[in-house]
Amino acid sequence: MKILLTGAEGFLGWHLRCRVHATSEHEIVPVGRAEWDRLAELVAGADAVIHVAGVNRASDDELVSLNVGLAQHLAAALATTSGVAVVFANSIQVGNGTAYAEGKAGAADVLRGVATRTGGRFVDVRLPNLFGEHGRPGYNSFVATFVDRVISNDRPDIADRPIELLHAQGAAQALLDALEPTSPETVQPSAHPTSVQQVWDLLERFHATYVPSADVPAMADDFERDLFNTYRAALFPDHYPLALTPRSDARGRLVETVRSHGQGGQTFVSTTVPGVTRGIHYHLHKIERFVVLDGEAVIRLRRMFHDEVVELPVSGKEPVVVDMPTMWSHDITNVGEGVLTTLFWTDSLFHPDAPDTIHEPVVPSAPQENP
Repeated sequence: MKILLTGAEGFLGWHLRCRVHATSEHEIVPVGRAEWDRLAELVAGADAVIHVAGVNRASDDELVSLNVGLAQHLAAALATTSGVAVVFANSIQVGNGTAYAEGKAGAADVLRGVATRTGGRFVDVRLPNLFGEHGRPGYNSFVATFVDRVISNDRPDIADRPIELLHAQGAAQALLDALEPTSPETVQPSAHPTSVQQVWDLLERFHATYVPSADVPAMADDFERDLFNTYRAALFPDHYPLALTPRSDARGRLVETVRSHGQGGQTFVSTTVPGVTRGIHYHLHKIERFVVLDGEAVIRLRRMFHDEVVELPVSGKEPVVVDMPTMWSHDITNVGEGVLTTLFWTDSLFHPDAPDTIHEPVVPSAPQENP
């Protein structure tokens, strides 16, 4: 299926592109600000549109006019098509009387109308509060703001209240599910019940456990894992690698490479001959740790759909932890003269039917060895 995705450069758009790349054969036509004036050209031949682009920080008048205006521009491009499915990333705030809710409701009306006129389906996906890796503090989510504050050791004043949160990957899956012909016209994905204070307390516990010692904090469920991954993404790359403390005596040396306060996960060790690269993949949810025990290596990482490559030289002489941020392709290359010995740890057992390990070169033009 060929899917036109508006807002592809934004927080939810990036998560959706990662999910499509990892889990489907759909073709995404990304539309960002630079492509907005080419909508009529880009929508040609599309089977569906997922409209994620929107404005959530502006004056009240702009929240209405800009969100409706984006929908109108898209509707004008769709007017000459036939049978294109339209999926809209709406909000559960619709109906609460705010300008943002009015703008989203108006956008839904515009898109529903053009889908009806052109013989397409319209699905209104009403999303709850979202969080996830690479959200912008002060813009996308209070969770992104809390993550930024906890890393800065800057405790905010908190007005506690109950809240339901959905990780951006869950929202992305809901938007993809809405493409199915059997989807109802209105969809409201379920979310995790928590509170503002509980989110801060979890982040504070993660930070107190993880940064000083590289210990992996206990995580009770998928929500806490996703919140921990959101926190880790904000640490990368400035706070990595994380130092370990070797202990030596007359018998030799001991390095505690993984101290998990929750479940044990899976540990394995590999040897790699000089010049060979391992890894060459990314994960949507899995926590994966690399520790070089002997030899010299370079770990390279690239955030999906970005160009910049981060390189981290590591050595068995001074063991350190590098935990791979989710949705960053990563590899490790033996750059020394001898055999490289590396310990790998993941927080979950490998399941062949759901491996959460997606092949993707860190440097697309580089030779692809030993994925």
